[in-house]
Amino acid sequence: MKVRILIIDDDPQYHKLLARHIKSEWADAEVRSIRKTDQSADGPLIPEGVNASDYNAVLLDRAPSGKDGLKSLREFKRRPGFPPVIFIIDRGNELLAVEAVKAGAEDYLLREEINHDRFIASLRSAIRKHKRTSALLSRRQALDEACRFGAVKIRGHRFIRELGSGGISSVYLAEGDKAKGLVVLKVFRLVPEILEAQNSFDRFIQEYELISRIEHPNIVRIFDLGVADDHVYITMEYFKEGSLRAKMKQALPAATALDYLRQIADALMAIHDVGILHRDLKPANVMFREDRSIALIDFGLAKQMTLDQEITGSGEIFGTPYYMSPEQGHAGQVDERSDIYSLGVMVFEMLSGEKPFTADTPMAVIYKHSNTPLPRLSEALAEFQELLDRMLAKNPHDRFQSVEELLGYLDVQWPR
Repeated sequence: MKVRILIIDDDPQYHKLLARHIKSEWADAEVRSIRKTDQSADGPLIPEGVNASDYNAVLLDRAPSGKDGLKSLREFKRRPGFPPVIFIIDRGNELLAVEAVKAGAEDYLLREEINHDRFIASLRSAIRKHKRTSALLSRRQALDEACRFGAVKIRGHRFIRELGSGGISSVYLAEGDKAKGLVVLKVFRLVPEILEAQNSFDRFIQEYELISRIEHPNIVRIFDLGVADDHVYITMEYFKEGSLRAKMKQALPAATALDYLRQIADALMAIHDVGILHRDLKPANVMFREDRSIALIDFGLAKQMTLDQEITGSGEIFGTPYYMSPEQGHAGQVDERSDIYSLGVMVFEMLSGEKPFTADTPMAVIYKHSNTPLPRLSEALAEFQELLDRMLAKNPHDRFQSVEELLGYLDVQWPR
């Protein structure tokens, strides 16, 4: 690698002398001088267009262009990646040399007497130090870039690719240090101050902390929850087998639908037991592990915050609410019976291959959930009609009152 040395000194003859010493050791070395004529009266010591980090070492006079060289040294050392500095002093200013070394100078050089061997040894030491520092800085910058997810830097995670982006969050595939493998990193765009203004940030954190403590085979494993650069993020299990949505292009066998219903209901009972509602049950939030077991993702206030953003002043809701309960679609009070209704919509679709209520507009779908009778299943699926009538009752009081009651009904009608 070509040696590059920057000299900040006003004496052109002294510059030539230093250059001869340097080139006698490194014949192809590039030696650049910055003198008073290169600077404006009140401008920076290193003018625009000169990048000091491109050099292996800087030779700095004690009073370049009438400025305080020691003050300049301290300022240079605060710059990341600034090369090592050899401080030039006059004879009799040895105390200044001590101050310069304390301030971070690699070494000092007497102007009146250049000891060639000592000077070259100092330069070699400075060049080696610059190489090490540059390598560490490059590695740190590479690590910083690897930890960047959009505009947010999240330590302990390395970016692989973006999986998707929605109204309030972006989702990434990453490598996680805690999980020691691939994870899904969900970064929310709503900063804590906004969420607190909505009285939901604290509840959001509390709900996900509760979920992260639940050990259940049908609930996503959450590895980390935090705030970085004023963005909330969640690190969770990665499901390379995909979601239930991909498997519902046509009706599923009844036995398969019942199996999935039981697994989802088991997960719901676990979160309801700690006081959490899902609020966003749909096939895209039911994931498969490699062992074909089901895991529920995307809980609680994540959906509530989405609704806060999706509902405009006129009450219009963007996105088709196929799986919303009547009370949720009309912004009413919801409880665990709302999750049971959403699960019922999924069961209807798994069995029949069709959604129970469709329309041209989101509000029309919401209206149908509240007012249109539930479509009847085919004769071949008639044994499931009572189940769906109770899960999809318009009035919450006519539904199963808890997931425990639902599971009890399933065990009676279709024993495991």
